[in-house]
Amino acid sequence: MRPVISIVTAAYNEAANLPVLYQRLTEVLGSLGVTWEWVIVDDHSRDGTFDVIRRIAATDPHVRGMRLARNSGAHLALTCGLNHCSGDCAVTMAADLQDPPETVVPLLEKWRTGAQVVWAARAQREGEKASTILFARFYYWIMRAVVGLREIPPTGADLFLLDRRVIDAFRDFQESNISMLALITWMGFRQDSIEYVKQARLHGASGWTLKKKLKLVVDSVTSFTYLPIRMMSYLGFCVALLGFLYAAFVAIHALSGHPIQGWSSLMVAVLIIGGFQILFMGVLGEYIWRTLDETRRRPRFLIEDATPRSESANQSGS
Repeated sequence: MRPVISIVTAAYNEAANLPVLYQRLTEVLGSLGVTWEWVIVDDHSRDGTFDVIRRIAATDPHVRGMRLARNSGAHLALTCGLNHCSGDCAVTMAADLQDPPETVVPLLEKWRTGAQVVWAARAQREGEKASTILFARFYYWIMRAVVGLREIPPTGADLFLLDRRVIDAFRDFQESNISMLALITWMGFRQDSIEYVKQARLHGASGWTLKKKLKLVVDSVTSFTYLPIRMMSYLGFCVALLGFLYAAFVAIHALSGHPIQGWSSLMVAVLIIGGFQILFMGVLGEYIWRTLDETRRRPRFLIEDATPRSESANQSGS
């Protein structure tokens, strides 16, 4: 029996890219002789992305799509797609054609050798700004060196394959503020990787803003390590120790008849300590807010619309 391969794509304002991606995917998957499906999740796009998905799904039973009721971010959109895919394995793929569909072939080869998670590590990134590459390298350094998830590729991986066992295990996690890559790495399973060249976008502009990048960093760190809180304790101890030492220094000079004069040093000490306190409150607030967010048990995503699922889907490998 031929394996069922699911391709899961999160799309945001990708109306111009999806038809091209569909054509290339059908060529690659048709040549493999596998049964396949393409699950596309429209992350509440502002253009005609879902209309394009409807047209493609109406002509090809392998394709089905969903539209989220609000913009939830790429990671939750992919989570939605993984929750609704039915393949023996699933490959997550961006809609902007930066991840070549032809990369599916080596991913499947690694999967057939027994790997349950296969990362497509970025050997090179075309058409990206130096600041974008530098930020990505810094993020993955944090995840590997600080958080301790050393299995994550140091150059990052937006494209990856998950075995059905991993998908089923991933569905058990109900966290809202997550990094998919970090969570899948933390889960374990047999992991392997390939390398590929991440290409430039074909159409449109990336919706991956600095605000979203910073949120991902905070989500990744707070979800997998308490190191910031531990560092707050260490730093607080050091500041308190310095305060006691300075108080002893002031007392000794006062008793010797030479009291320390001046408000400048006092104000500097007050401002520095006050700044540390506000910073510590902000770090604690990030943890507390995420705890509150999880305890609300709100749905992680809401599906606004979906294409009809054809009964003939997955019956052919063509």
